[in-house]
Amino acid sequence: MKVWIALLLALSLPLTASANASKEEAKEGAAPAVAYISLFPALVGNFGSGTKLKYFKADISLRVTGADVEATVKHHEPLIRNQLVMLFSQQTEESMNAADAKEALRQEALKQVQDVLNQEEGKPLVDDLLFNNLIIQ
Repeated sequence: MKVWIALLLALSLPLTASANASKEEAKEGAAPAVAYISLFPALVGNFGSGTKLKYFKADISLRVTGADVEATVKHHEPLIRNQLVMLFSQQTEESMNAADAKEALRQEALKQVQDVLNQEEGKPLVDDLLFNNLIIQ
């Protein structure tokens, strides 16, 4: 009886090792998870010049790939927020009302965020920047 148990255990060990190896290969071969980091609260400020100030409110999300990158970007969120507020406050009424203004502003905001992270971490880290809501008044 003991021989049968020993034989059964000996035969099942390679199967268990093979199953564990398959799980680890699947984890390594899987693409890193995409995450969206919402900058909360929304960015609010004024822009333009002259006697009448204009206001903006921007709900922004950053698309990143990987949990480690997500943590790094969250660590630098205050610096990212500052850079974005400065970018928005430099805009003029003409530049905000142009036909492609929101897309141009989104592209420039993405570039600014990537530049900041490149200076701090040596890599851009952020794949995309999305306006969930952009209100200009």
